[in-house]
Amino acid sequence: MKVEAKMLLFLGLFFGAMCAVYWNWSLENAGGVMMFAGMLLCFLPGSYYYWWSRRMKERPEDNPNATQAEGAGVIDTFPGSSIFPFVLGMGAFFTVLALVFGVWLLVPGLALAGWAFLGGIGEGRRGGTH
Repeated sequence: MKVEAKMLLFLGLFFGAMCAVYWNWSLENAGGVMMFAGMLLCFLPGSYYYWWSRRMKERPEDNPNATQAEGAGVIDTFPGSSIFPFVLGMGAFFTVLALVFGVWLLVPGLALAGWAFLGGIGEGRRGGTH
């Protein structure tokens, strides 16, 4: 976690410095606000990772002298293939299209999202497809 934290905090500092330069040099607000938001989006997970890296035991990835065998072990299981993430994406797509083309698109959007939600829960409880 230390490597990830340092990378994100450095990236946040970089965005902060570029934000200050850009905002003062260009006198344009939109780009400066976006760089400021990018800086915050780097500092938020970076500070969280840094906070946790000081409280947890060191991982093999954080130790520069670690061997490859120290990082080996059981990875766990991965979920099987499922159609429900695609169905949820299509439901979200139709729901957002309802903002542009009309409220009538909420019906298929919410129906697809509900189906994906219930199907994902059911699939997760019975173990998914194999």
